[in-house]
Amino acid sequence: MNRIISNANTNYSTKKDAFPYQAQVFMELKDLEYSAIFLEQGLGKTKIAIDLSLYWLTKKDIDTILIITKKQLVNNWVEEFANHTYIKPKILSSNKKDNFYVLNSPAKIILSNFETLSTDKNRISLFLKCRNVAIIIDESTKLKNPESKLTKDFFELSKLFKIRTIMTGTPIANRPYDIWSQIFFLDHGKSLGTNFEVFKKNTDLSNKLLENDKVRNVFEQSVANIYKQISKFSVRETKKTTNISLPNKVFSNIFVDFEPEQNKIYDRAIKELEVEVNKDGKKFIDDEKEIVKRLLRLNQITSNPKLLDNNYNKDSGKEQKLKELLKDIIINHDEKVIVWSCFIDNINYFYKIFKEYNPCKIHGSLSIEDRNKSVYKFKNDQTCKILFATPQSAKEGLTLTVANNVIFYDRSFNLDDYLQAQDRIHRISQTKTCNIYSILINNSIDIWIDKLLNAKQYAAFLAQGDIDLLKYKQVANYDYSKIIKDILAKGENNDSRKK
Repeated sequence: MNRIISNANTNYSTKKDAFPYQAQVFMELKDLEYSAIFLEQGLGKTKIAIDLSLYWLTKKDIDTILIITKKQLVNNWVEEFANHTYIKPKILSSNKKDNFYVLNSPAKIILSNFETLSTDKNRISLFLKCRNVAIIIDESTKLKNPESKLTKDFFELSKLFKIRTIMTGTPIANRPYDIWSQIFFLDHGKSLGTNFEVFKKNTDLSNKLLENDKVRNVFEQSVANIYKQISKFSVRETKKTTNISLPNKVFSNIFVDFEPEQNKIYDRAIKELEVEVNKDGKKFIDDEKEIVKRLLRLNQITSNPKLLDNNYNKDSGKEQKLKELLKDIIINHDEKVIVWSCFIDNINYFYKIFKEYNPCKIHGSLSIEDRNKSVYKFKNDQTCKILFATPQSAKEGLTLTVANNVIFYDRSFNLDDYLQAQDRIHRISQTKTCNIYSILINNSIDIWIDKLLNAKQYAAFLAQGDIDLLKYKQVANYDYSKIIKDILAKGENNDSRKK
């Protein structure tokens, strides 16, 4: 494959000016061999990436910019390039025949997804050896698992790129050690080390932190050092540090009780699951082990018993409150709302029973085309008042500021799902106060999830440099392990009371 140079007069100018903070990030990173853009969700990382691309093509002897993102976000990037530049990107997809022509063209911008780069690794490798290529990885937390084949393929190709940039608003997707492989792709271990297992051991938000002072001190100091070690090539900005004018986010935890029959199903599940694990003579709950799969069942019952029991014909405690909230938001305030649930069956169920509000839906079983249609409808149809969606399929890359309300009907144990989903509405162009509601059932797994997500969020703040170690020590709370034990003991207590 020969190096192809285009003689065409490409227009590298930009259609829109950057915000001051975007221009500052651009200036800090434009001449680096590798960099990380860790701006909070909604601050316009795409604009910075596009401006960097235009600069590299004109100033850094780069032939092509390869932008890698998730499959469902490729179209977003096409639209962003149309909005900001005069360049029309080429696209690498699963069609290998078309890919051949793209890779043998003088394309300046190529868009693709993670899986395509991995499956077509050999051809991409040959392409990189013949061209001067810069790579920008969007939503780089996709590479958080260093043991996955996908991540290993990216590691293998890394040194063939002349410039490497990653970007995400949530570099700590779930646990502090999620950042290791993203940074390893950039610097091959110079800043965070070459041994992932050692890094993970020191930065693991485990249940041992509650009672073991030594382990806790190592954890806190190790996490506090992360951003210091990567700060020379990383930029982290939040909505507060940029001083942009955005409406407030108002968080409301709404506590409800189990519906009586739902409560019986939940108690029965606790007894049946036997979720306590005995190790070294001590009982504990570890949310990273096989136990999580069992806890998922409790989450389903707390969310909606209909997910597991076709004979359940009541309105669960949460469903009753959801109806009230939707009526207040839509009827009383004439506003749009996004309802998030982790479960596809919930999304389909709500889509049917709330037909009066002309809803739309997004989940993983829908095609990319159907998801895009739902987004268009929600944005442009004034009679469409609700978007029902799973965070896994709609938490990234979407600007949905036509709504200023989100309801978390249930939440997973994953921090990234929660943070990304809430900020679909809290972005540039939002003009109204954003209301973030979470419906929680008292004395249920919801309480543990809430505490766990809070602990993960503060650990992420520390690792990302959003807060210092002193502030972290003031707000950190590790009692999530105690809470889950207390909740799971409910079944045993019920047995004792009956006896």
